Parts: sequence; C-alpha cells; structure tokens
Amino acid sequence: MKGKKENMLNVRLDEHTNRMLKEYSEQEGSSKSSIVKEALVMYFNKKTSQQFPYELGSDLFGTVSSGTTDLSTTYKSKLKAKLSEKHAH
Repeated sequence: MKGKKENMLNVRLDEHTNRMLKEYSEQEGSSKSSIVKEALVMYFNKKTSQQFPYELGSDLFGTVSSGTTDLSTTYKSKLKAKLSEKHAH
C-alpha cells in the first residue's frame, strides 16, 4: 500500500465498551477501527471548538416560558412588586 502511512494504536477496552463497539460495528456494517477513527475525529472537533457553554445554550437562556428576556436582571423588582400585591390589604 503506497500513499498515506497509517499508524497502529492498541487500546484496552472494558468488557462493556468492547461489547458495545462490537454490536455497533455489526449493526452498521463498519469495522471497529473505522468507528473508533470517526469517534476520535468527532471528539477532537468538539474539543477544538471555540464555543463556550454560554454560547452553546444562548438561544435557550432567559426566555423559557414567559418569553421575557430580562428576568435575570429585573427579578428583584418583579418579586418585590408581586409581594407588595400579595400583602397589600
């Protein structure tokens, strides 16, 4: 085989992980090596991503059910108003 030189790596897997890899390999019709290679590429792509946790979830923060986007900065005044309404006699 000419061209790219591939390096070999031996990895020790616990029984559960080995069984999962074997079953997945059989289901997909792929070799265990190709699955591990793909998983490593995905792992390194994720690790080298420059997104921080806030950026990953920014579309989910602040507007859960109310649709109001300023709850984290105005919660004290909103709570105070609600308590005043409740205890006003």
